[in-house]
Amino acid sequence: MLAPEPFFEPRGTPFSEFHRIKALVEDGHHVDLVTYPVGRDVDLPRLRIIRTWRPPLVRAVPIGPSVIKLVLDALLTLTILRVALFARTRYDAIHSHEEMGVIGVWLARRLGIPHLYDMHSSLPQQLGNFKYSRSSLLRWVFERAEHYMVGGSQVVITICQDLQDTVHEMGVGDRAVLIENVMGGDVDPTPGPGREALRAAWGLTATQPVVLYTGTFEQYQGLDLLLEASVRLKAAVPDVAVLVVGGAPEQVAALAARAQAAGAPLVLTGQRPPTDVPHFVDACDVLVSPRISGTNTPLKIYSYLRSGRPIVATNLRTHTQVLTPDASVLVEPTPEALAAGLAHVLEDRAAAARIADAARGLADARYSRQSYLQRTRRAYAMLLASRQVPPPPVPLTGTAASSGQEPR
Repeated sequence: MLAPEPFFEPRGTPFSEFHRIKALVEDGHHVDLVTYPVGRDVDLPRLRIIRTWRPPLVRAVPIGPSVIKLVLDALLTLTILRVALFARTRYDAIHSHEEMGVIGVWLARRLGIPHLYDMHSSLPQQLGNFKYSRSSLLRWVFERAEHYMVGGSQVVITICQDLQDTVHEMGVGDRAVLIENVMGGDVDPTPGPGREALRAAWGLTATQPVVLYTGTFEQYQGLDLLLEASVRLKAAVPDVAVLVVGGAPEQVAALAARAQAAGAPLVLTGQRPPTDVPHFVDACDVLVSPRISGTNTPLKIYSYLRSGRPIVATNLRTHTQVLTPDASVLVEPTPEALAAGLAHVLEDRAAAARIADAARGLADARYSRQSYLQRTRRAYAMLLASRQVPPPPVPLTGTAASSGQEPR
């Protein structure tokens, strides 16, 4: 498995990779994960983590395209080639995440084994989401890379309906399996301080209405929208607090300064361990997802559905491909609409309870752990069955690896 991310860190794709691996090892597969030198090890049976060399001064990896990722991807490629071509292990398949699919497709063909591309996002769309570059040439390169990875893979896993539609438009829908990240942000439960104690730790009263945001502070997440909405919400619900969990220290400091200047009722905790997040959810009254761009469903939405709390989210495809009007409050991405949606569920507790119940029903019906495991098994059954089928044509080809090696 090739993972160009800091593994493990409590954020989107690393969470998804963790649960992919967990499902595979539970089914008896052995996984060699080749990944960045950044992140913490996890203890799972039949998993071996192989890290590339860490460049001096590199301690963190930003989300989205960056120069640091280019350097780490080059080093990761060298480590992948060393492991796959010169080690004694004979692999049955290669499972690539994100941009490592380019190396994965080429290497799988060289070794004569099938390749699975785990498509967490559209690479060309990332350029816009992260405002990395407006270069038409770079966008063309990303588009060609995406077509190469999708077209050259025996199986493609997509994490949301929008990506599934994209793969169908590329003409390979028969090889695509949609597996939503229903376990994306879930962690094993740990004892917590309790609702009132956690509130007290952050200066909140036992009866104060609390809105909770959890996640990163990237521009597409809509933190500025949430700040502006919270000022308007305070006018309707004077004692409200908006608890914001996440963000790097410099991001938290910048948002705190803007919140203070605007008189926004934000309480910022900074980054917290993943095991703390369920306790923050228990301590809140409403969950909010104010995303303003992108089409991938936030991983947290699936755990939010099971939380027993009403969800207020922007009425964009990033949310509506999972959330329904009866299982959430969907609002336009404006400060006025978001404030009104939050005020509605805070003031009408009966409506809030109905929405939370409908959300649980939606999670049970469509986004269960059992469904996740079944679809993962289906993807791997397709992948391993494809060993008897000639690979799809792609520009780069290679020779099969020699035999007589140890299987893995």
